[in-house]
Amino acid sequence: MMHDGDLSGGILDAVLDAAVDAIIVCDAAGHIVRANIAAARLFGYEIDAMPGRSVEDLMPESERSRHTAAMERYIRTGEPRVIGIGRDVEGLRADGALFPLHLSVGHARIDDRDYFVAILHDLSRRIAVERSLQQAQRLEALGALTGGVAHDFNNILTVISGNLELLDGSLSDKSARTLVHDAMAAATLGADLTSKLLALGRRSVLSPRLLDPAEVTASTLSLLRRTAAPGVDLRLVAEPGVWSIRVDQTQLQTSIINLALNAQDAMPNGGTITVAIGNVSVDDRFLADEVHVARGNYVRISVSDTGVGMDETARRRAFEPFFTTKPSGRGTGLGLSMVYGFAAQSGGHATLYSEPGLGTTVSLYFPAVANAAGAELLPPGIGVDSEAGRTPDRRVLVVEDNDAVRRLSVARLEALGYRTMAAANAEEALELLGTDPDVDVVFADIVMPGSLNGHDLARRVASEHPDVSVLLTSGFAGGIAATAAEEFPLLQKPYRESDLATRLRILLSRRGG
Repeated sequence: MMHDGDLSGGILDAVLDAAVDAIIVCDAAGHIVRANIAAARLFGYEIDAMPGRSVEDLMPESERSRHTAAMERYIRTGEPRVIGIGRDVEGLRADGALFPLHLSVGHARIDDRDYFVAILHDLSRRIAVERSLQQAQRLEALGALTGGVAHDFNNILTVISGNLELLDGSLSDKSARTLVHDAMAAATLGADLTSKLLALGRRSVLSPRLLDPAEVTASTLSLLRRTAAPGVDLRLVAEPGVWSIRVDQTQLQTSIINLALNAQDAMPNGGTITVAIGNVSVDDRFLADEVHVARGNYVRISVSDTGVGMDETARRRAFEPFFTTKPSGRGTGLGLSMVYGFAAQSGGHATLYSEPGLGTTVSLYFPAVANAAGAELLPPGIGVDSEAGRTPDRRVLVVEDNDAVRRLSVARLEALGYRTMAAANAEEALELLGTDPDVDVVFADIVMPGSLNGHDLARRVASEHPDVSVLLTSGFAGGIAATAAEEFPLLQKPYRESDLATRLRILLSRRGG
């Protein structure tokens, strides 16, 4: 028989603190008796603030009455509608954010008093992965369908074009030949359409060869500059020592042109298109999940604009064939689909990051090969020894509005040995800095809701807290991110944990840390 004193026993403390999932013990009145560190972190409270709090503080209003009724019914009748039966519910964080979780509840009676133990598992990441997988499966199915149709249609067009060419050679009547030429031009347009569908379905006939991606991109942009719309500025940012890739050069150029033209269409009043090229090593599960590629070395080509951006619905459907945000008659909705299919057929992947009113970044990932100039690839994971970056006496304030990304950033930093604080926006971050000066680095996303974005926050920190270093991060490769990078260090999403460790170590060393 367990006694009350056992609730504070050393073994129970060790079990609670070792658990990855949140564990909460409450009494029959619904007051929290014990909670582990994972529970405090999950709900955004200090661990000392958990005992004595009502468990209803951790659930939305819609769940409270149902929970209370179920518990009262169980105590009165023993009917197990909650106890021993896991279910998916919503949790409520201290900052008011809702998130999905799986709840399992157990019951114990100790010295004639009822106690309930809740084990809570955060489902945010799993749901995000499932949503991403569903999108990939949908694109795969659509690609297979359209690719098959395109293949058959291409055969039909071949017969039509061939017969038109034979007919053209046998006609002497000028008006008749004009009609044949118009028909041949239409057949050519059809062939171009089917080539895009074949690329989407990963059925294109590719001719891959070893390429310098920076060189190919530079020559492609030189062509685009001649036809760029007034007020559109094209920029190329290539990091030194970019690895080589083995892809079809024509398809790569076509993809870059497609992305650049899409970017131009998204900026009716002009703006900046930034094409950034760099090396990326996918060496940890976090980055692999974000990019959806296998571990290894890749070259990332990102095309960013400063245009109108996309809402969440458009972002989810952007790579779907025939989906377009352009007005009727202004596009087939196959440009991004073709780019996605080409990247996948080349062994890579395509991702899209966009914010309404701020612009869009589309990134292509291609497997890297040894440089023709002889530069060797680094094995995934090379770059920094995580242990070398451990500074447990240093504290990092994470500022990120996305709950899942904020938790991931905190987990990465704590894995590197840093102490952490977290804020959901710039205003909250400034308030924390004003009340708790024990912060060495502010690690902030650039795009955030509210009157201040991450760049604004960085400037305020530099002015009001000059002893605090700033590291910014963003999914954008240009636009607002490029402007901020002129003043502060910038880490582009997605990034490796070792990249984060390196940047922080450099910042702290500059501060004498």
